[in-house]
Formats: sequence, structure tokens, C-alpha cells
Amino acid sequence: MDIWSFLTIIIFVFSIVMMVAGIFSAYFGAGKNRIYGGVIFAVGLVVGFVWAYLTIWSDISPFCDVEVWTTMYNAVIDLIGVLIGALVAVGIFLVVVLKS
Repeated sequence: MDIWSFLTIIIFVFSIVMMVAGIFSAYFGAGKNRIYGGVIFAVGLVVGFVWAYLTIWSDISPFCDVEVWTTMYNAVIDLIGVLIGALVAVGIFLVVVLKS
């Protein structure tokens, strides 16, 4: 994996988490927190769209070399594998600890 694929994963995950956090803050917050939630959502949305434009639709040299869909697909598959492995390990650990 090269640096541009790594940055693509970081920026897209940042964008998604910012949008989800903004939605939660706007929905569950009160007063100024609702406004801040809207701003956080907007920042995540803008960052995601700008990076998507640069990597998918622009012809700017370092950005257009990233295979975005393959990179994101591999990132999701890797994340699922990590989560399954971690859950199995924690499950075994809990069974061993609780049985003793």
C-alpha cells in the first residue's frame, strides 16, 4: 500500500466519523451543541467530497493514481477480519477467565 492509499483510508474514515458524530451531536444535543453538530457534519461532508473529487474525478497527478474503490474495499475486508479475530480472542479469553 502506498502513501496515497493510506491517506485515502484515513481521510474517508475521518469524513464518515465526523458526519456520524455530527448527526449524533445535532440530534441528541441541546442549544449550541446542535449547531456544533451541524458544523461537524458539514466539515465531514466537505472533506469527503473534496477528497472524492480529487481521487476519483480529477486528473491531478498524485491523486488520480489511487484506486479508491479497491482501496476502500480492501480496507473494509481487513477491518472485518480484524474485528472477527479480536472478538474470537476476547471470547476465548472470557471463557477461560470465567471458568477458572
